Amino acid sequence: MSNEQKNLPDIIETVSIDAPIQKVWDYVSTAEGIAEWFMPSDFKLEVGHEFTIQSPFGPSPCKVIEIEEPTKISIEWDTDGWELTFLLEDMGSVTQFTVIHGGWKQGDAIIPKAQRPQSAIRETMNQGWAGIVQKLKQLVEA
Repeated sequence: MSNEQKNLPDIIETVSIDAPIQKVWDYVSTAEGIAEWFMPSDFKLEVGHEFTIQSPFGPSPCKVIEIEEPTKISIEWDTDGWELTFLLEDMGSVTQFTVIHGGWKQGDAIIPKAQRPQSAIRETMNQGWAGIVQKLKQLVEA
């Protein structure tokens, strides 16, 4: 038995949105759309684009690392190794939207910007994402 600490698991939140994939894509692939359900940013849909998300802990530097229109966007978020992926799956009149927040370290590692351990921040973020995907669903379906 190794007593090596394992990194915390990814946060994964999925929601079914009663709308065609293109409508959902418009909300997750534009700065205007993202600001309505997540946080303000100067996001651009282009690989390598560096942008800033205005988070509660202050500005977070980000970078677009992968785009597969209209099904996937991955970004590096902040300076601590986080990666955010938005996945969209076309189910006909419904779109399944999944957010994956990965790149967590060990639970007791401190996140410099927040000065709190990874485990505490992950718990907060986990609840946060659950609400955020519901907000996206309500926005798109309105």
